[in-house]
Amino acid sequence: MKLPTAKLAERSDITSDLMIIKLEPEEGPFVFKPGQYCTLGLEGIERAYSIVSAPHEPFLEIFVELVPDGALTPLLWKMNSGDTISIRPRPKGLFLLDRKVHHHFMLATVTGVAPYISMIRSYLHDGGEGHKFYVLLGASYADELTYDKELAEMAAQHPYVIKFVPTVSRPGEERNSEWTGVKGRVNAVAEEFLETFELPMDDTRVYTCGHPGMIEDVKAKIPPKGWKFIEERFWKA
Repeated sequence: MKLPTAKLAERSDITSDLMIIKLEPEEGPFVFKPGQYCTLGLEGIERAYSIVSAPHEPFLEIFVELVPDGALTPLLWKMNSGDTISIRPRPKGLFLLDRKVHHHFMLATVTGVAPYISMIRSYLHDGGEGHKFYVLLGASYADELTYDKELAEMAAQHPYVIKFVPTVSRPGEERNSEWTGVKGRVNAVAEEFLETFELPMDDTRVYTCGHPGMIEDVKAKIPPKGWKFIEERFWKA
């Protein structure tokens, strides 16, 4: 079966191993729900990637981390504007916004922020009301945070809707010499900020997305206390 394709419309290299790509599906808009993922492929190798863009946006935005010995990402790094990539016609995933609660406590490591950006962009675009988002984004280095400026701007424009806390886990290294924000792994500061934000346990869901180690640590500490919990793990590809 010949799979549909998407054209690489734009590429932004963030660091040597992080990039954002924007794809234009060649068979028309790709229909999905915020939080879902798409399946991309090159040379017969396919992998799943959470979607950064919101459904109303013209391009499919994907945040990718290079895995030097991975099967697909080294091929992605060779792509140039105009190149095509296969895309499965249907999105997948149940990592969706839980509208039964009104407080959304979202923990992410680096590329794990992708579904949260999609959810929040969509919520703001649709004029949503009654929900609040608390995004904690962790990385080893400040230059890996990537969507921090967008999240900070969202939080400044909608202070009663969005709270944003970026944190770095290697504050003592030269690469983070100018960092003055929160320090520590995102899973290590999660409980502190649950208390700081004074979130109601019966009306809050804790979301975790990204590195399996972060998710395992949070899963061991927070759900046993009674918090609603959902996870989305990213495996090296």
